[in-house]
Amino acid sequence: MRYFEMQSFNVIDPKNVGIQEKLLSKAIDFAIENESTMDRDIGAALEQGHFEEPLPIGKTIGPVKTRKSGSGVILCRGQLIKTWGDVDYVDMTFSISKSYLSLCMGIAVKDGIIPDINAPVKNIVKDGSFDTEQNKGITWAHMLQLTSEWEGTLWDKPDWIDHYRDVLGNSSHVGKKGSKRKLQPPGTYWEYNDVRVNQLSLALMYAFGRSLPEVLKERIMDPIGATDTWEWHGYDNSWLEVNGQKIQSVSGGAHWGGGLWISSLDHARVGQLMLNKGSWNGREIIPKKWVVECLTPCPLAPFYGYLWWLNDPQNGMFPGAPSSAYFAMGVGTQIIYVDPENDLVIVARWIEKEKTAEFVRMVLASIEN
Repeated sequence: MRYFEMQSFNVIDPKNVGIQEKLLSKAIDFAIENESTMDRDIGAALEQGHFEEPLPIGKTIGPVKTRKSGSGVILCRGQLIKTWGDVDYVDMTFSISKSYLSLCMGIAVKDGIIPDINAPVKNIVKDGSFDTEQNKGITWAHMLQLTSEWEGTLWDKPDWIDHYRDVLGNSSHVGKKGSKRKLQPPGTYWEYNDVRVNQLSLALMYAFGRSLPEVLKERIMDPIGATDTWEWHGYDNSWLEVNGQKIQSVSGGAHWGGGLWISSLDHARVGQLMLNKGSWNGREIIPKKWVVECLTPCPLAPFYGYLWWLNDPQNGMFPGAPSSAYFAMGVGTQIIYVDPENDLVIVARWIEKEKTAEFVRMVLASIEN
């Protein structure tokens, strides 16, 4: 039973919020013309080695689906000013799932389930995964900032499969992806590592004592008027018994399948929730304090917060965009770009990665000074 009605955005003419429609249309045409070359058969793309991992270790173990062509939503001042493509299609979203995981963490903090994110995870999670010498000092904050250096194997995937992974193409750590390296103390080394994010998801599920999709739906998606069409998947082997119930631990991306599947319109709602600093129609959904913490730069990686990317002046993805802008990002490229300075939310899906910054620049150029 839904306690909140699904809500539609108020649609307005771009010129009513100071946006030049001709320039905005050019930006959208640019996005459409530069659709991702990634195979629309996502299963095939993964099996063909998108993440550069040998079989069987790189084997897909979660569900996949065929993607659509590019789509997007642009909100300004909380109003819908432009869409393109099939914005209702429930598509795989890859690592944007991580940012939703961060929102669930905000609920755990709000409810006192995790009273101190700087405390060791092992104080709450008793499954043994944080009991080793390497892992016992890992805090929730380390996991959120990707500095945990967690060691182990989860769902048949070892942590070292993502060693030396360079997402932005500017890493100072030299090494071949998937090569084992000496682990550092927790909190001293930043690495984009999907095994560790999945470990965070599992730990958070244990903390709640129930599935994260239930938490997300009840506490975030229903209150902001999202549809019931989104899905959050784990892997074939990520089912566990928790409090007498069989629950699937969901993944923080679609590296090996699974992850969050969602429409562009629902993404836009979440982007607006973040822009509103966690409130919706005057009601607190996520604590404002948590949103601020999510957007606080990691000391080791000033372009990253708590599973949200930051537009750091030196290493940000969007040169020329405000340094206060931030975004969720997944393979494709897919983004939820949030721009407080311009009161703007952009959801864009399936654009070639090297064209994404130019697309955002073109959208910003349509704003009248």
